[in-house]
Amino acid sequence: MATLPTLPAAPAFAKGRKIRSKQTSLTLFPTTACHGGPENACAASMPIPAPTPEPDRSQKPAAELVGIARLAASSLRAEVKRGTEYFLLPVRSIVNHCDSERVPFHWTINPYRGCEFGCRYCYARYTHEYMELDGSEFEKKIYAKKNAGELAARDLLNPKLDGEHIAIGTATDPYQPAEREFEVTRAILERMAEREGMSLSITTKSNQVLRDLDLLKRISERSQISIHMTVTTLRPRLARLLEPRAPRPYLRLEAVKKLHEAGISVGVNAMPILPGLTDREADLDALVKAAHDAGAEWISAGVLFLQPASWKTMIAFLDQKFPRLARQYREWYRGYGNAPEEYRKKISSLFQSLREKHGINTRPFKPPEMPRAARRASQMQLHLASAPDAMRVIANVLPGDVGAGKLVVQEPGPCPSNR
Repeated sequence: MATLPTLPAAPAFAKGRKIRSKQTSLTLFPTTACHGGPENACAASMPIPAPTPEPDRSQKPAAELVGIARLAASSLRAEVKRGTEYFLLPVRSIVNHCDSERVPFHWTINPYRGCEFGCRYCYARYTHEYMELDGSEFEKKIYAKKNAGELAARDLLNPKLDGEHIAIGTATDPYQPAEREFEVTRAILERMAEREGMSLSITTKSNQVLRDLDLLKRISERSQISIHMTVTTLRPRLARLLEPRAPRPYLRLEAVKKLHEAGISVGVNAMPILPGLTDREADLDALVKAAHDAGAEWISAGVLFLQPASWKTMIAFLDQKFPRLARQYREWYRGYGNAPEEYRKKISSLFQSLREKHGINTRPFKPPEMPRAARRASQMQLHLASAPDAMRVIANVLPGDVGAGKLVVQEPGPCPSNR
């Protein structure tokens, strides 16, 4: 396999150097604050409404809890690190069924509930509400699923999984910091490496995926597997603001390069594109080029979609860091939903032109033919850019724009059991 030029250990964008270019973004916020510019020192442009008080559901008596909330309340606290509490969550299964016509698969795995990366825009914050916890605790209370290896071994024997795709990391990152301590994801992959004829995908923001390169290689020899690395911006300071505990962008791209060199199918998810923050044309151009140079087989994009639970966190962040931008978000999103259709179409068109410019695909290449023994199970090809309303693929980020040639994320709701 031809190797790509080695990525620099610390590219210019990882050293905090400002990217200077004229404003060529399609953003509809030409006068609002953009990260890295002198206009950051703007004052609030509108009064900030007082938050609506909410009941403290974490104090609800355990006897009144049911389902996953009762299991969460009974979970043993394992340890506390970096101000985050970790719990061992008893579960009945690891592979969960997702009964939704909006995704091209019916089976998902989330090794954890909650995610320590703390991305301001994360749509999955609402999943903590199923455990009678507030969405603000999503990155503070992490639940590692108990007995994951044994449960995965049992679940994978289910004949209903034959020929079905399993998406790993559909709501929370399987390689978040908790994985170093609990190794839930690795335990699951060890069981998958024992089987053949499967179709798998892993979505992550972490270069920690390289720790399991040995397992990924073993799995790829007998099954189809693809890695989807999320990179929202190349600007390290902005990335730290938006995704406080996620690995730096250049570390993620280095992981893409190493996965590619190891023969693992890998691509980049530029999701979500945040209006007024990560949507400058020059920045998106640099991101697409960096993905191509790292060996990504595809790059997909989607504009920010906000659920009510994520809206509270996102708008509080904007009020504090980008108050003028917060005003525009209130006008556009009004508490939840999509950005205006005109904006989403412009971003979709821009990304398509950037893919063509840098010679990178909008979907994964068709995996090479599997070994003869693995062909017994009919495999679903993971096409990411088909029938906009029917094909939505999970990317551990916000549901984005729907359009031809775009990867968008499953809107939460139909599959609460796998969160």
